[in-house]
Amino acid sequence: MSKLVAWWERHQIALYLVSIAVGVVLGLLVPAAAHPLELAINPVLGLLLYATFLGVPFSMIRRAFRDIRFLSVVLVVNFVIVPAIVFGLSRFVAHDQALLVGVLFVLLTPCIDYVIVFTGLSGGAKERLLAAAPVLMLGQMLLLPAYLWLFVGPEFIATVDLAPFVNAFLLLIVIPLVAAGMTQYAASRAHWGRSLRDAALSAMVPLMMLTLVVVVASQVFGVSQQVPALLATVPIYAAFAAVMIPVGILAGRAARLDVSSTRAVVFSGATRNSLVVLPLALALPASLALAPLAVVTQTLVELVAMVIFVRLIPRLVSGRRPLAG
Repeated sequence: MSKLVAWWERHQIALYLVSIAVGVVLGLLVPAAAHPLELAINPVLGLLLYATFLGVPFSMIRRAFRDIRFLSVVLVVNFVIVPAIVFGLSRFVAHDQALLVGVLFVLLTPCIDYVIVFTGLSGGAKERLLAAAPVLMLGQMLLLPAYLWLFVGPEFIATVDLAPFVNAFLLLIVIPLVAAGMTQYAASRAHWGRSLRDAALSAMVPLMMLTLVVVVASQVFGVSQQVPALLATVPIYAAFAAVMIPVGILAGRAARLDVSSTRAVVFSGATRNSLVVLPLALALPASLALAPLAVVTQTLVELVAMVIFVRLIPRLVSGRRPLAG
C-alpha cells in the first residue's frame, strides 16, 4: 500500500489531468448523470477537505491566526486588488448582464476549500490559508453585495440570497474541520485513531481525483450547450489567473513574507470560490440562466490552471528569490 501511495503522489499532476479528461468524457456521454453528480459535489469536497485539514497540525493553525501580516496581505489582495482587476476584466462582457453577473460572482469570491489542497501541493503555507478561511468567507459574504451594487447596479441586489454561503461554510469548513480535530485527538490516544488518520491522509490524491471527476462531469454538458456565449468568458478567466501570479508574488515581496507564505498568497488570489457560489448563481432568476454556466466555465478553466500552478509557482517563488527574474 505504501508503494501505491508513493506512486500516485509522484504522478499526481498527470492523474489530475486524466481525471479532468474522464470528467469531460463522462459528462458529455452520459448527460443524465449530471444531476446526481451535482448532488455529490459537496460530500466529495467535504471528504477532500477533511483529509486536507487532517494533515495540518492544529497548533500551527492557532499560530497562523496571530500572523497579522499574512492575513492582512491575503485580505488586501482578495478584497482590494482583485476587485479592481475584476472590474476591468468584466467590462468585456458588460453588455450581457447574465455573463457579467456570473463573472462577478465567481471572480469576486476567494476560494476557501480546494485552494488549501493546491497550496499544500505547491509547498505553500496551507495552514495559514486554513486559518484565513473563516475571515475570507465572512469578508466575501459582507462585500459581495457591495461589489455587485457598484459593478451591476442597486436593482440587482434584491435577487441575491446569501444563505448558500452560510450552508457552504458549515458543510465545507466547519464540519470537516471539527471532524479532523476529533480524528487528530483520537490519533494521539488510540490505535484506531492513528489508523483512521493515516488512511485519510493516504487517500488525498484519490479524493482529489474523485472531486475533479465529479465536478467536471456534473457541469460539462450544460457548458457544452452554451459554448458560443460562454467562450467570451474563457479569456477573462485565463487572464485573471495569469495576472494574479505577479500580483500575488509582488504582494508577498512587499510584505516580506517567506517563500511558503508568498506561494499561499498567489494561490489565494488566483483561486476562486466557484463551488460555493454555484448555488447562489443557480438561485438567480431565469433571465440570468447563463450566470451559473459562466461560474462553471470558470471552474473548468481554473482546474486546468491550478494543475499548471502546482508546477509553476514553486519555480517562480523559490528559496533563492521571492520573485523570478
